[in-house]
Amino acid sequence: MKRIVTFIIVVLVSIAVMAGTSPALLDNVRLGLDLKGGFEILYEAQPLEQGQKITRESLIRTAESLEKRANVLGTSEPEVTTEGTNRIRLKIAGVTNEAEVRKKMKEPASLTFRSAEGCKTPEAGKDGTVDPKDLYCKTELVGSDFVENGAQVGMDNLNRPQIDIKVKDKKKFADVTKRLVGKELAIFLDDTLLSAPTVNQELTDGKASITGNYTMDEANQIRDTINLGALPLKLTEKYSQSVGATLGMQSLHKTIEAGIIASILILIFMIGMYRLPGIIASFGLIAHTWLLILVFVWADFTLTLPGIAAFILGIGMAVDANIITNERIREEMRNGKSVMSAVKAGNKSSFRTILDSNITTIIVGAVMFAFGTGAVKGFALVLIVEIVLSILTNVYFTHYLLSLLVKAGVLKKPEQFGVKESDIRAL
Repeated sequence: MKRIVTFIIVVLVSIAVMAGTSPALLDNVRLGLDLKGGFEILYEAQPLEQGQKITRESLIRTAESLEKRANVLGTSEPEVTTEGTNRIRLKIAGVTNEAEVRKKMKEPASLTFRSAEGCKTPEAGKDGTVDPKDLYCKTELVGSDFVENGAQVGMDNLNRPQIDIKVKDKKKFADVTKRLVGKELAIFLDDTLLSAPTVNQELTDGKASITGNYTMDEANQIRDTINLGALPLKLTEKYSQSVGATLGMQSLHKTIEAGIIASILILIFMIGMYRLPGIIASFGLIAHTWLLILVFVWADFTLTLPGIAAFILGIGMAVDANIITNERIREEMRNGKSVMSAVKAGNKSSFRTILDSNITTIIVGAVMFAFGTGAVKGFALVLIVEIVLSILTNVYFTHYLLSLLVKAGVLKKPEQFGVKESDIRAL
């Protein structure tokens, strides 16, 4: 009686926990761009200047800058990973203005303050104009001198939008402005002149303003571009993939439908084939699925179509584990052993087989993860996690539940395992 009560408590508590947490878990699953829509770009990094080398540090800094840019642009949880010695893969899901985001991600966005000190008088071009970057040739302050994400939009005395910025070294800025009192200090974004105000006094508070006849939208755009910061390396697109949000949701819905249909068929097969032990095995599969989703949310994994493929493959392997266990138990019963002896012997012999096959699959998954890229890594990671969880739920958990019923005397006849009396040989 005690074992039956334990069995009922374990099952009811498990059902309550899974039913109570599943809606929140499903809402928090992070979807990849192939399910949510978005784009993926593989960049090849190149030095900005001749003679510059690409180091591991500069590649990581460039990847971090890309991630910051994506966050500034308001995208949803971008994925930025380095590959090899000179490549960066960017994945952004849920993007509607792809062209604008892609443009912003690659922009150098280098803010500089320049003066005309020591510059030669520039010659006018064919159109009679002078290139501003030739007129202001001396760089006084560069992008790294400014506070990261410090640009803000404010209003000037005439209630016009202006961009307020801050410098890191107030003394350096004070020295520059003191030297240039009465002269122009031009502000460039890349090689585009934003404004060239005259320095009227030494600025000691480390603050400056970019003014002009800007609309609020133009001021916000300049602010965002400044806050993106300069990239340490030059990026060239080598590969890109776009998935529309509608197409991504269609893929997700079809995948969910297929998964539900397949799950129902599997449960019907297990119950019809193995009776009450089949019900226990099916319950283990449900617990396995819930636990995998829990790990996805807890570890902040991204669910993609390759990941779902690995998920389905793992479910198939979990079903195989249950089939192997139940068939070994039935074989022991056909050899004339009692139900309890058959369950013990079947669990023991099947565990070795299941463990051997799962270890070899984990090794393959580890190799795929180590040498693969992108979707291959995602597939391998989900497969490895799936196998580990399968051992926990579909081996230990189901074995434990089955043993409780056998020891309690609920399962005591071979017919309850789908074994006919005529198939049992004398021991």
